[in-house]
Amino acid sequence: MVITNPSTLLLEQFPWQETLQWQPTPQQQEQFQRFYGAILAANQGMNLTRITAAPDFWEKHLWDSLRGILPWLQPTGETLWGTKIQQVIDIGSGGGFPGVPVAIARPDWSVTLLEATQKKVKFLHSLGSAIGLANIYPEWGRAESHGRRYDLALIRAVGDVARCCAYGLPLLRSGGILVLYRGQWSDEDTQHLETLLPRYRTRQLDIQGFTTPLSHAQRHCVYLQRQG
Repeated sequence: MVITNPSTLLLEQFPWQETLQWQPTPQQQEQFQRFYGAILAANQGMNLTRITAAPDFWEKHLWDSLRGILPWLQPTGETLWGTKIQQVIDIGSGGGFPGVPVAIARPDWSVTLLEATQKKVKFLHSLGSAIGLANIYPEWGRAESHGRRYDLALIRAVGDVARCCAYGLPLLRSGGILVLYRGQWSDEDTQHLETLLPRYRTRQLDIQGFTTPLSHAQRHCVYLQRQG
């Protein structure tokens, strides 16, 4: 697959270090660039994303994907919350968000990209050679068919909180962590979440609210840990 990129994504112009306290290596910058090119090319034949302008793509796809794993982009995060991360699953990966940016940023993690649409799974399979990424494992199917074997589960834009918990928490081993990528988050959401957690033997670790660096939109990441 030949990657062409008609729109230049100048990664060095965007504030990685200032907003994530993390800077991609030149190799990672090239992989992000190739990923962007692959999305633009494939998007002509299928609906992967409506977000294609370079600044929007960086903020809403790359930056937002990595903000969820911010605790593990820091040197002190290797055994954060008592969990060493090796096996990761992105539930409902779609065009590869957040799983592919996460796999680029953490090449030492094995990242399963779970997607229910076969056409998108085929695209995800093409990314390994297209962007030089050996640690992604696209799979066709649904979350219910996977067992408890993951250290970290990521779920972004896949239904309400109850559905996200039902999809993600059963996939975690004891001590595994689920990251919910959310937009707005209210006290009522927290109260609802607290009613859900006992059935999964899960505790709330953290709820982080933040604004995105370019459009200043409100976002949240919710961190939950399976205890049994």
